[in-house]
Amino acid sequence: MANRPTFYILDAYSLIFQVFHAIPSMTSPTGGPTNATFGIFRDLLNLFRDRKPDYIAAAFDGGGPVFRSEIFADYKANRAEMPVDLVPQIELIKRVFEGFEIPVLIQPGMEADDVIATLARRGEERGLDVFICTSDKDARQLITDHIKILNIRKNTVMDAEALEKDWGIRPQQVVDFLALTGDAVDNVPGVPGIGPVLASGYLKQFGDLETLLANPDKVKGPKKQQALRENAEVALRARSLVALREDLPIALDWNALQTSAPNVPVLRELCLECGFHRFVAELAEAKGAEPAVAKVEWVARYSTIDTPEAFQKFLGELRKQERFCIDTETTSINPLLSSLVGIAVSWKAGEGYYIPLRAPIGFKILDPEMVLDALRAVLADPNVEKVGQNIKYDMLAFRRAGVSIEGPIVDTMILSYLLESGERNHSLDQLADRLLGHAMIPISDLIGKGKNQLRMDQVDVPRIAEYAGEDADATWRVYEILAPRVREEGLWDLYADLERPLISILSRMEEVGIKVDVPRLKELSEDFAARLAGMEEEIHRLAGRPFNINSVPQLRQILFEELKLPKLQKTPGGELSTATEVLEELASKHALPALLVRHRQLTKLKGTYLDALPLLVHPDDGRIHASFNQGVAATGRLSSSDPNLQNIPVRTEEGRQIRQAFVAEGADHRLLTADYSQIELRVLAHFSEDPALQRAFEADHDIHRAVAARIYGVAEDQVDNAMRRVAKTVNFGVIYGLSPFGLAGRLGIKQAEAAAFIDAYFQEYQGVDRFITRTLESAQSSGRVETILGRRRPISGIKATTGRNRNLAERTAVNTVIQGSAADLIKRAMILVDRRLGEEGLKARMLLQIHDELLFESPVEELPTLAALVREEMTRALALSVPLKVDLAVGPNWLDVEPPDY
Repeated sequence: MANRPTFYILDAYSLIFQVFHAIPSMTSPTGGPTNATFGIFRDLLNLFRDRKPDYIAAAFDGGGPVFRSEIFADYKANRAEMPVDLVPQIELIKRVFEGFEIPVLIQPGMEADDVIATLARRGEERGLDVFICTSDKDARQLITDHIKILNIRKNTVMDAEALEKDWGIRPQQVVDFLALTGDAVDNVPGVPGIGPVLASGYLKQFGDLETLLANPDKVKGPKKQQALRENAEVALRARSLVALREDLPIALDWNALQTSAPNVPVLRELCLECGFHRFVAELAEAKGAEPAVAKVEWVARYSTIDTPEAFQKFLGELRKQERFCIDTETTSINPLLSSLVGIAVSWKAGEGYYIPLRAPIGFKILDPEMVLDALRAVLADPNVEKVGQNIKYDMLAFRRAGVSIEGPIVDTMILSYLLESGERNHSLDQLADRLLGHAMIPISDLIGKGKNQLRMDQVDVPRIAEYAGEDADATWRVYEILAPRVREEGLWDLYADLERPLISILSRMEEVGIKVDVPRLKELSEDFAARLAGMEEEIHRLAGRPFNINSVPQLRQILFEELKLPKLQKTPGGELSTATEVLEELASKHALPALLVRHRQLTKLKGTYLDALPLLVHPDDGRIHASFNQGVAATGRLSSSDPNLQNIPVRTEEGRQIRQAFVAEGADHRLLTADYSQIELRVLAHFSEDPALQRAFEADHDIHRAVAARIYGVAEDQVDNAMRRVAKTVNFGVIYGLSPFGLAGRLGIKQAEAAAFIDAYFQEYQGVDRFITRTLESAQSSGRVETILGRRRPISGIKATTGRNRNLAERTAVNTVIQGSAADLIKRAMILVDRRLGEEGLKARMLLQIHDELLFESPVEELPTLAALVREEMTRALALSVPLKVDLAVGPNWLDVEPPDY
């Protein structure tokens, strides 16, 4: 029998709400929320690529009153308003549907469920295999041999057999089943005391609802008999509410419902607007799509410099240039573990030169020592500008080979970041695509993928020359576009005075790294393993039997079926959630969830740090060399990777113990930490000009205690720890739009009480309220916000400039000004401190920057000088209207540090 054509029906709002709640917050380059848009885009890509539907349609609710409200006035009465961060995404999502050429069907006065039911039956009658993409359990009543329910995310199908396994009933019994159990989502009451298990059993026994209601005396238990008698009309009403209409008068054009090739230009534009760059390449895999990025004409000539004579001629031309682009090819993506394979240079669009230093046998190369000696002077020339893409990598690669890049440098990655800080990707591939309309040669074309992947020195020279020449050429072309834009936007000083000097500082920090006590990590790992084993035994005891703690189905069985704990949330796939936030909420009901959370925390610490850090230790020096990234965080903060040192937890004892393994180099050295005290609140005091906040900082009061005193109307010496905790949460929360609901959740108090605290805060600190309003008004009118040093971030989606409930764009706007200004400050401090270290000729070295903290390694005898120097430079890094305070501490490792007496 031939396969039937397929018809996929998308329950739009069901899918939208699934992905909105399943995917963490995401922002577009302009600060608007995009998590639901991303999820829908991803689902449709997967659907088109994996299932290749023949027909497709999406159904939305028609709006306005629906006939079910005439049957039951409270139908859907408990539906909450659409989340504030989802509202602006609905139009984006409709554009996604349009881009995928998916017809959107809306029937006035009817719900999407009824549109779907009608479409499904009409599709079945037409001879199609119908797949309804929804999480709505009402749709299960539509299941037949040719109508099934598809979970796009899990790629699982529910048919009659799966329904029998899940609910123990047939599709024809679904409406009766829901009539008995009710539907809390739509506020449809069922029969009290009858849940899924009883409903399934009754339908197996009686066949249908009418027979059951006609024979209540045949049900076990007088209470259940009474419930059925007293709620017969309730059940029948519920049945009429959950039954879907399959006869809507929808005029269908089946030709229009046939799947079309996605409109790649439209979708690509949407991807760029939302920052979904990785989807662009995937569009080509969708059914019938044209290539997502058309290769434009790329006129270029790349020369291989592989003879001494050609090199001397090249060198003569290079020495004439005022600026040039430099790019390295290496044996590893880690510059501190790699050797140079070749060097690419360009100083004119369409031209590039590749100098091979390592290659497979049979290819001509130049002597690396000769080449590097010849390039040393020009790379160090203070009058010649060196251009690069992520040039810090090339600086480290050259330095490992004994050559330094000095003088003015221009990093195209950072130029792009300054212009579009909200963009998540500033790679050369993306910049070439966005700015040049050119698809770069993928590195996988040269070295392959997986276990058979080659090193670059194993690739034929002509292929590397083309690849490396294109890299240098594209970087040069990008530079010619971005550098003028940065100047026109008034951002060049921010680059030249802040970001550019930081590149060299970060490269030295990465090269130096930090010593790690591997035996201590192993000791901690063994200790954690023993504690986890003990916790596992206790978990099994509390559960009443052994089970696999890492098995979600087994955990779900224990929590919700055996221990009968409340069923708080469901996953996007409709299963009961065992996420950490759910366990934390259940902890007040039973000891087991709290212990499970603790077990998860320790397991993550052990795997992420204790077991992983030793693998990152450099074999030559026993130190970890993290990478510091300037072009990732939209606020201007630095981030780190391999490892991510920003995320080492310090609020738990176990997290702090990990810091103990980061140590000074030898007994004659110490670590010195320098941490800005409450810097974001000081920045807030500066911008808000609030007199009460400013007075508290000028008097060096405990700011949380001072705020608590004003909120509660008591003297500071009468503030207890609980009051201070509330004030601390409010202090940090209100800056970023923490709602009464959010504050109530954090403090474990009632929402009305939380609202009162927030109102009291803004009443006492009216300057803060005015600052937030002013920031939002400015963002609304200009489409951007700025930090203290003029760093900019585009912002769209500002709806309200007053009030307490903030959408994501509004929270992002205020957060960027405060956190971004704090980032400007610590970067400025790093530059000043680094300069002084050089001027003083100290051996002390800056090792790490973690948020508002700097970490140094110093000989013991230099510590007093270093401490004074660091405090002086950090406190004068920027002139705020309140004093800057720096807390210093010294010790043999990152944990065991104490304030010095000098």
